[in-house]
Amino acid sequence: MKKTILRIVLLLGFALTVYGDTIDDAVANPGRPAADTQDDAGRKPADILRFFQIKPGMAVFDIFAGGGYYSELLSYVVGSEGHVVLYNNNPWNSFVGKAVDTRLADGRLPNVSRNTSTPDSLVDLDSQYDTAIFVLGMHDIYYADPGNGWLAIDREKFLKGIYGLVKSGGVLGIIDHNGAQGADSEKISKELHRIDPAVIIRDLEAVGFTLEASSDVLRNENDVLTTSVFTPENKRKTDRSVLRFRK
Repeated sequence: MKKTILRIVLLLGFALTVYGDTIDDAVANPGRPAADTQDDAGRKPADILRFFQIKPGMAVFDIFAGGGYYSELLSYVVGSEGHVVLYNNNPWNSFVGKAVDTRLADGRLPNVSRNTSTPDSLVDLDSQYDTAIFVLGMHDIYYADPGNGWLAIDREKFLKGIYGLVKSGGVLGIIDHNGAQGADSEKISKELHRIDPAVIIRDLEAVGFTLEASSDVLRNENDVLTTSVFTPENKRKTDRSVLRFRK
């Protein structure tokens, strides 16, 4: 009996080591763009990927992935047996320009596919993904700015679509810039690109997700929460919520 228990403990320890090494190896991958690695100190990707429980072989949906910083890291972690979808709607594609084209050029990330469908189309992706991540983009569904190309999104339908694309028991990982508690969501999301984390939790729980855990790894108590995230002094230094939801 003691030998059996010892074997189980050793196997679990080995699995955790391999899992950790996979994430560390992804962050240290020499093929990553220099601009990405320069952002690592402020984004702490190894901590984030562990918290979101990303593992080899997973299918992961990266929502409003921007230029693909996390999509590339996910590609390395999930490996050849896994798959990553880099999803941007048309306004996000316009915002990032050629960044995604460059990242995916010449098949350098063969397990990453690009999705540019409308937010309404997410309802068609039925329970295909082990995990979805939504990094620094959820605040964008709380406002419209047609003059700058950002059209209103049916928020409830969009969040239900995200719930539907994640497998039962799967994870939704959220990171976003914190706004002041009780602040008007439309105003601060449009003007500051922030959101009250209580609003995130409320609206995701309303469509069926359960908040499982939060992390302080990207907290910054010196952030006043009332300035735009795009001011130079805020770059990679905002107070950010890191939340893990379970379906």
